[in-house]
Amino acid sequence: QLWGRLLMEELARAGVDEVCVAPGSRSTPLVFAAVRVGLRPRVFLDERSAAFFALGLGKSTGRPAAVITTSGTAVANLLPAAVEAAQSETPLLLVTADRPRRLRDADANQAIRQAGIFDGYARESWDLPLPSFDPPVLRYLRSVGARAAAAAAGLPGGPVHLNVPFEKPLEPTDVGGEPPAEVVDREVVRGRGADEVVAPAVPWTDVARRIPTVSEGEVARLAEVVDAAERPLLVVGAHPQAARLAPVALRFAAAAGMPVLGDPLSGTRFHPGYGTVRTAHHDLFVRDPEARLALEPDLVLRLGQAPTSAALLAWLESMDVPQVVVDGGVRWKDHLAAATRVLPADPTGVLEACAERVSPAPGAWRALWREVDAAAAEAIDDAPGPRHEGHLARAVTEAIPEGAALFLSSSMPIRDVDGFSPVRDAAIEVYGNRGASGIDGITSTALGVAAGSGRRTVALVGDLAFLHDANGLLAARETDAEVLFVVVNNDGGGIFHMLPVREFEPEFTRYFATPHGVELGKVAEAWRVPHRTIGAATDLAAVLEEEVAQGGTRVVEIRTERESNRIGHESAVKAVREAVRRLLDDRAGGTS
Repeated sequence: QLWGRLLMEELARAGVDEVCVAPGSRSTPLVFAAVRVGLRPRVFLDERSAAFFALGLGKSTGRPAAVITTSGTAVANLLPAAVEAAQSETPLLLVTADRPRRLRDADANQAIRQAGIFDGYARESWDLPLPSFDPPVLRYLRSVGARAAAAAAGLPGGPVHLNVPFEKPLEPTDVGGEPPAEVVDREVVRGRGADEVVAPAVPWTDVARRIPTVSEGEVARLAEVVDAAERPLLVVGAHPQAARLAPVALRFAAAAGMPVLGDPLSGTRFHPGYGTVRTAHHDLFVRDPEARLALEPDLVLRLGQAPTSAALLAWLESMDVPQVVVDGGVRWKDHLAAATRVLPADPTGVLEACAERVSPAPGAWRALWREVDAAAAEAIDDAPGPRHEGHLARAVTEAIPEGAALFLSSSMPIRDVDGFSPVRDAAIEVYGNRGASGIDGITSTALGVAAGSGRRTVALVGDLAFLHDANGLLAARETDAEVLFVVVNNDGGGIFHMLPVREFEPEFTRYFATPHGVELGKVAEAWRVPHRTIGAATDLAAVLEEEVAQGGTRVVEIRTERESNRIGHESAVKAVREAVRRLLDDRAGGTS
């Protein structure tokens, strides 16, 4: 009881206020302790959903939520969320109960190798000793709690594992005796009696947050490089601190006269722009060699993770110009090996310091990007061919109210938003699981984002992702987790229709497209979540306005057809290429 209490107390004092639990026996002391020290408990049927919900809380608050599990395979179910937390640098605390060490590597029931199970992904991990009244050991426990919370919070954040073995009995029981006074609270050492202590919100060890910085000389050098460029470009990928970084990056880009190519998860696409040129459709037009040639910069400044757009990545890889990466994370943000310089620092602080030292690049450079993006937008509207899922993504991002949160599933939803959704000056927080880009845990993460952000949340997901995490809908009963799920149902893996493998039948349909034939309305009904189905031609903006106003968690299912969607996408890409080429030809001829 004391062991669990001191550990949970330290997590609470270090800023953890949410705990996600699933049923189990070995974790009994931890669950009782978490509730009794005042952490907010959220209950789940399975550990994978619990972990992804906690991940969503971490994404939206910047603080780690704790997940408590029993021993055995319950722990293994945390791995997908741990991987995503590591890759996206999201705070997450994994607290796993365990059997005593004497039962490991033998035939004891439900005893597996839990210590080190997240190696390669956990920022830090501790395999704690069995509970003890020994004062030095109890002080160690308190210190570990403080260190674990600090390591999870970052900067940058990430998953941290605490493996906590217990002997039976596990339930609260009166065993007699009192804990050593000096480890109940530091206030005891200052002369207060043990019976007066009321656990102040002060950690045993106050660990300051690490903020990676570079020298003043490095900042000045970067400012000189940016100021000397005549065709500078700012590329911003997903970032765990997007809400903090975006306004700084946009103001810096305005000061430097840099067009901004922002990923949907960068925070720069749906935010007041401060007069900056921001492109919405670069994923479509940088596929064309002529456009690349005309738009080639003389400097690229990159922030955050690699962008979603494969076309933009291919262009960055092909460039023979200086590319500077500014990032304070633990992962190397240059898998292209295209960077000529890397500044391992928090980009917010670096750009704030640089903004006052740069002057705008020539206006013609920004005008070129503005005109090209406008031509692409017009071509998308006028492109022949069937209505496709890119139109639906655009309708969602245009209709979502200011101040709301948007969650984008991996696979096609985020790609469609990247290519087809316009930039908005409205403040909308956008989230996704693009660290590892899995489709597992999407529903749970979106509900966690809603609970953590306190914002009405719209989640754009595909049918496979929705089905993959159907258990996650249990969290819809949480009163502060309200998500409008817009589910694009093309009865399978529509993204594979965009790949050459579609030409190989019958293998393609059976093993890649994987039509499921599931009635999503029945799935929603099983979890008592309201559901409605609409066609792709329906006025989605009006539907979203109505559904958002209803409140609560709801599902809007949009039926589409995979092959028609592919044709529509290809028609749009072709129309954008032709429109941009006409514009560039006109400019070269002096008629524009």
